[in-house]
Amino acid sequence: MMACSEPVSSVGDNMSVSAAPRKPRILLASSGSVAAVKFANLCQCFCEWAEVRAVATNPSLYFIDRTAIPKDVILYTDNDEWSSWKKLGDSVLHIELRKWADIMVIAPLSANTLGKIAGGLCDNLLTCIVRAWDYSKPFFVAPAMNTFMWNNPFTEKHLISIDELGISLIPPVTKRLACGDYGNGAMAEPSTIYSTVRLFYESKAQQDSPEACVEARDKGFE
Repeated sequence: MMACSEPVSSVGDNMSVSAAPRKPRILLASSGSVAAVKFANLCQCFCEWAEVRAVATNPSLYFIDRTAIPKDVILYTDNDEWSSWKKLGDSVLHIELRKWADIMVIAPLSANTLGKIAGGLCDNLLTCIVRAWDYSKPFFVAPAMNTFMWNNPFTEKHLISIDELGISLIPPVTKRLACGDYGNGAMAEPSTIYSTVRLFYESKAQQDSPEACVEARDKGFE
């Protein structure tokens, strides 16, 4: 089983900014849905393209197979948030992770964590990162919940709230759910989540490239 903690001083070293070209930095997070059984696979998908750090809520740990998470992916939990801080002046983990990441992805996003984010609550490591997030940086969520929970009026209100923050939705799909019901609410497949985020990142990088800026200027778009 892989270690779930790392000294804050080491975290700071790993998160130092380099002027050299580097891989995208993706912060993957899991909340307490049965779909968290696919979290290790999600980490594997992203590791082939990006530098990955992972965050898991305590309920999600019931479903995550830590032994299947790639060895170079550090998995942070609520315990790390509290054990890494000793005194004033020490780094705060949820702030350091927010600074480090280029993109954040919550998959699965449970109904409970969706409600917390929509209401601005921050009572664990994951929701503290969300509350401190710089929304000029991309943020994706892939919900996973029972069909009746997905169709609940609160869900629509919560989705509107997070959309206003600039959080991008990767919609759930219709299939046989873990509870046995058939309907919408299953998390999108890890490959779909990966391809969605990568396509967005690479398209944006291409648009922001110096060559694209020169082309836009020449066409009178600037």
